[in-house]
Amino acid sequence: MIKTVISTELPVDEHLLIRKNSITGGSGRKRFCIVTGTHGDELEGQYVCWRISELLQNSLDQLDGTVDIYPALNPLGIDSITRGIPNFDLDMNRIFPGDPMGSMAENTAHSIIEELRGADLVIDIHSSNIFLYEVPQVRINQLNADTLVPLASRLNLDFLWVHEAATVLEATLAYSLNALDTPTLVVEMGVGMRITQSYGEQLVTGILNLMKHMGMWKGDVPPLKEGRTILSTQGTVDFINASASGVFIPLIEHSNHAEAGQIIGRIVDSLHGTVLQDVKLERPGFVFTIRAYPVVYEGSLLARVYREEKA
Repeated sequence: MIKTVISTELPVDEHLLIRKNSITGGSGRKRFCIVTGTHGDELEGQYVCWRISELLQNSLDQLDGTVDIYPALNPLGIDSITRGIPNFDLDMNRIFPGDPMGSMAENTAHSIIEELRGADLVIDIHSSNIFLYEVPQVRINQLNADTLVPLASRLNLDFLWVHEAATVLEATLAYSLNALDTPTLVVEMGVGMRITQSYGEQLVTGILNLMKHMGMWKGDVPPLKEGRTILSTQGTVDFINASASGVFIPLIEHSNHAEAGQIIGRIVDSLHGTVLQDVKLERPGFVFTIRAYPVVYEGSLLARVYREEKA
């Protein structure tokens, strides 16, 4: 059932509408929420919302509980392919938990929190930006690791990144919901302004697997990915940055392991036909982020590499 959950007045007698598809089956009381579209230029979650909606609506007899799907928390951003809220110069994922007496954006953020709080689980789906390509991964604040890592490990993704708490994270949707005891997992995958169908299918399988674990899904779960999900707390994440400005040519796809001394890309000068930097790894590791946008400047992030510690 399609429901309007938030309606906020805009100038010239217009309204900002945030809607959800609420799908209920059986007699179960658990509630599973899938949200995306907080950043309007991140579209990977649109595919997942469509596939989960289609699958559940065609198999209601296998569902026991309620799944609420929110494809666009920032509909103005989606419509204009804008990361933030157009005309407000605001990143929506930096104003939670919002303020019921604040501006339109703050009031909307508050209403979203009130709409989602109390759910048994929230999956907050993001893409990378247009500059980076990410493997399917879950990012978890270390403050919530004990609760969230066991759930995230069932999502069928490649990497679980448990990161340190930072002040900026306190204004995100996930931090605010977890602080209200509403368990929330942040998924990052793919690249900005694009849809990677294989990643979407991988996450759909993981969502069904997690719902089965929660007792909300009685149907079959497609085969999970081969290999273990890597947990970042078992090693170290290295950030690889450019030491020159130019055009970056990747020589490895993300989601691959690279050896020490391996050249994973080159920064070239397209005018003079020269190589400005061979981007080599000092240590072996799993490349889970790679530069997607070719133009780089000194200091630009080129890759993130997970390096497992040997016991």
